[in-house]
Amino acid sequence: MSDYLVTGVAGFIGSNLAAELLSRGYTVRGLDNFSTGRRSNVEGLTRRERFELVEGELLDEATVRDVVADVDYVLHQGAVPSVPRSIDDPVTTTTVNCVGTTKLLVAARDAGVDRVVVASSSSVYGENDEIPKHEGLNLEPVSIYALTKLWTERIAIQFSEYYGLDTVALRYFNVFGPRQDPQSQYAAVIPKFILRMLQGRRPVIYGDGEQSRDFTYVENVVEANIAAAESETSGEAINVGCGDQIPINTLVEELNSVLGTRIKPEYDDPRPGDVRHSKADIGKAKKLLGYEPLVGFRDGLERTVAYFQSNPSSHTENA
Repeated sequence: MSDYLVTGVAGFIGSNLAAELLSRGYTVRGLDNFSTGRRSNVEGLTRRERFELVEGELLDEATVRDVVADVDYVLHQGAVPSVPRSIDDPVTTTTVNCVGTTKLLVAARDAGVDRVVVASSSSVYGENDEIPKHEGLNLEPVSIYALTKLWTERIAIQFSEYYGLDTVALRYFNVFGPRQDPQSQYAAVIPKFILRMLQGRRPVIYGDGEQSRDFTYVENVVEANIAAAESETSGEAINVGCGDQIPINTLVEELNSVLGTRIKPEYDDPRPGDVRHSKADIGKAKKLLGYEPLVGFRDGLERTVAYFQSNPSSHTENA
């Protein structure tokens, strides 16, 4: 019997989740089709006796029913990520993120899973100008990816209401850390900037660089997932961030400080679907999950840079 199923286990967040669960003595089953996940992320996991890797699709009902069998908790990270990718390929993004999530929830309900925690995103707030973002705000998603994440959390909450399946949706704010892919054209800003600056190249900022993000180190997200799975909370959407607001220009300054460099950024036109400012109100997470950010922005940057410096294979394609 597996204590946890982690979908998208070969991804950045999924692999960090599985590693921490195993370190705590849990048995973990992981599902991934490796369309965006990286095999290098699970190499160390597959050598652990309490870990089982299943290579398969969220959209395949038989596979999904098999992987939820005899599982207590599901941490659903599997998705097609990225705002730009959703604009380039809306059909794949909506099919995997919406239909795949629904098939997983049906299978979890039928298997009697105790609780499902689904990964949502701060992008669901869109261009709502209020800062910080709290869960009571009107949601104004401005990208296809954000729409799919809103669907993901709403369908999970409705399964709690209609079927009695305990669910929690976690709205991640700009997660970063070890194992994040810097090579993809859809890569998140921090690993992409780190890789370019390690190579002595100038990072590219889309817009004026004064847009801000609540950058959240992955260890904080891992703790929130485990807390949500093992809490009594159900049918709720909850922010997971640090409550900080870091301009992209400041990010470059901090990376220069960590790396000991003086690399100036390049500026390009703003990208469609990107929001201007993002900062989490984490009061609900503190109240319902006992959540507290364990790792701050600067500490997280130092750890992430150290990871990329000590793992040169993480810079290569198809790692």
